[in-house]
Amino acid sequence: MNPQLTSQLEKLVEPPPVVRRPAPAPPRRGGWLWKIIAICVVIAAVVCGWIFRARIESLLGMGGASAAARNSAADRPIPVVAANAVRGDVHIYLVGLGQVTPFDTDTVHTRVDGEIMKIYYKEGQDVKKDDPLVEIDPRPYQAMLEAAEGQLEKDQANLDNANIDLTRYEQGYKDGSVSDQQMATQRATVKQDEGAVEVDQSQIDTVKLDLVYCHVLSPITGRIGLQQVNLGNIVHATDTNGLAVVTQHQPIAVVFPLPEDDLPQVLGAPGGGVGLTVDAYDHADQNKLATGKIEAIDNEIDPTTGTFKIKASFENKDDALFPNQFVNAHLLVSVNRSVVLVPTAAVQLGPDGSAFCYVVHGTGSASPAGMTVDIRSVQEGPGEGDFTSVTGLQPGETVVTDGTDKLQPGSKVTVTMSQAAGPTTRPGGGRGRGRRGATTAPSAIGGAATVEASPSTQESP
Repeated sequence: MNPQLTSQLEKLVEPPPVVRRPAPAPPRRGGWLWKIIAICVVIAAVVCGWIFRARIESLLGMGGASAAARNSAADRPIPVVAANAVRGDVHIYLVGLGQVTPFDTDTVHTRVDGEIMKIYYKEGQDVKKDDPLVEIDPRPYQAMLEAAEGQLEKDQANLDNANIDLTRYEQGYKDGSVSDQQMATQRATVKQDEGAVEVDQSQIDTVKLDLVYCHVLSPITGRIGLQQVNLGNIVHATDTNGLAVVTQHQPIAVVFPLPEDDLPQVLGAPGGGVGLTVDAYDHADQNKLATGKIEAIDNEIDPTTGTFKIKASFENKDDALFPNQFVNAHLLVSVNRSVVLVPTAAVQLGPDGSAFCYVVHGTGSASPAGMTVDIRSVQEGPGEGDFTSVTGLQPGETVVTDGTDKLQPGSKVTVTMSQAAGPTTRPGGGRGRGRRGATTAPSAIGGAATVEASPSTQESP
């Protein structure tokens, strides 16, 4: 057999050799985490380098252009609003929420039964004492009066006849023709007839009084309320509801409580507090309604509230106070005379709670660039309106009222003076930051606080 042919056949029969490929490498885990850590490290290094550079520059005084800009801003004057301290009076008030209470409120009832024939009043009308209000049908009582008068005439005739018989018996008793028993009996008959006449007379008086009660009159001077009965209604003396309600409104009272701690201030006033001025403000404590005086002070302290009550009287000629209305009562207990006053906004509080003011120096200079501020410690007192009394300042000194948040001792300022002319009272308000009892309500004594200097007038300290 041919050897070449045999070798070719063997190649065809033998299987091809198997080629083995290397297995793929497993994927690497955590590569993205290392990238994030590297980025964070780079950022931290940049920030630390910037902070270190800024620290070195600040220590070496190498601020460059930024330092020059800061110095320029520091030298720029700060605009502020200021006002002058003035001398004036502060009125000390005690404030309590009171209720308007009429001195007299009468519910008019009928004393007789019957039908309403006439109504003389109109709802909300002002009436005077003894003005007619309602007329009840008097005809049944007129008939009763006529019957009582008839019975009186009858009993009076019997009494006259008994007296005539008694006179005859007395003459016969002297002659001996009338016994003692007959004489005693006749005298008793006269007594009985006299009693009957007296009963009849009292019955007549009662019916006449009922006739008077048929005409219902106003018991007081005041204002009548809404109509509670109508024509034709049958009313009785035992009815719960009345015919009308009359309330006195001129004068009128206001009853208000004050804390027991204020009692010494009130009782220590002249007259034990009676006669002190009281101003009544509306519920919002903004508008003054009326001015009156203390009428009376309660004789005990309420143990449940720790307060005592005060009753003040108001003439109320303009009807500004209405019964059961709630008002804010401002009781004037004293007046601090000739104290130094500054706008309340000028008084600042330090971290330790002490009060101070920014005082402007150089207000008399011709150049505004020469004005600077300094800190002055002060002590607050009572306030009135938008002003507070202080010690530590002199009248005419200029204090900053607006723009204090950027100020430091020695800061340069440009001043705009306030347009306020002086301490003016502001209706309502609380007791302020001063001593307890100081309020911002106006006073009826002396009007607004008097001043010697105006905040709008610039004066050198």
